[in-house]
Amino acid sequence: MASSFTFSGHESFPCRQFWLKKGYDFVASGHKFSDDDSIVRLGVGKNMVTSIQFWMRSFGLLSEGLELTEIAHFVFGPEGKDPFLEDTGTLWLLHYLLVSTGRATIYQFAFNEFRKQRIEFTREQFTNYLNRKCGENDYTISLRTLRSDVDVLIRTYSRPADRGANPEDDFSSLLIDIDLIQRMTRSKADGGTVYRIESKDRITIPTEVILFAILQQNDGQSISFSRLMADPNNMGNVFALNRDGLQRHAELIAQKFPQVIFTDDAGIKEIQFSKRPDPYTVLDHYYRNAQVFSLN
Repeated sequence: MASSFTFSGHESFPCRQFWLKKGYDFVASGHKFSDDDSIVRLGVGKNMVTSIQFWMRSFGLLSEGLELTEIAHFVFGPEGKDPFLEDTGTLWLLHYLLVSTGRATIYQFAFNEFRKQRIEFTREQFTNYLNRKCGENDYTISLRTLRSDVDVLIRTYSRPADRGANPEDDFSSLLIDIDLIQRMTRSKADGGTVYRIESKDRITIPTEVILFAILQQNDGQSISFSRLMADPNNMGNVFALNRDGLQRHAELIAQKFPQVIFTDDAGIKEIQFSKRPDPYTVLDHYYRNAQVFSLN
């Protein structure tokens, strides 16, 4: 978990489908979000300019110094692997980056901690949890700000029940297609909508994305299965994987990459590396072999 908390900054906008590419091209062209003409160059309102910068940082595409990162160039650059986010594997990669980068605290809390306490929850229950965690850490923040963060998180991952008044806002959010947060058909007695983050096998997550995340989160030549399952920002938490799913992914990784070994000796499971693969070589392997699945 991040050592300090960061809430708000999104201006109440979930990240939209083409914002990250738009933001990448803007920064790559030598512009800054603080430029007087940023509204004109990006073609969006002032609040959206602020939001695009927030999401670029939150997804780990901009450094603390507001410079484009290696993963930003890898995905969105002139030779980018999936600049228009046509492959669901890239969405899983971005989800991992959003949680693990730690610049938007609510996503770490949601996937590393809160879902273990409540598989099903309402917005108000999640807001109250965040408020309690802030209080425990002597961090002062308004309930209004927390409610806004919860609202944006829900809209980032969960399809709305209907199009409502703002169909563009509700259906163009970046990560709804990976179906991590499900809106339940029932509501609580007080009328609050119930949401669910359930641990599943999630075998459709690309093996290479899982291995990239493992390499980014863990040093050394071996990693225990229990750590992969339970440690903050590791696979069981970030991807809401159950044990069967994580084991299946570990087996697939070992099949695809000969330098990776998955052992299960007397019930003690771990991933071992005869030589640690380069994380970006792993991702390149995926994009060279994947048949891109269009979301349109």
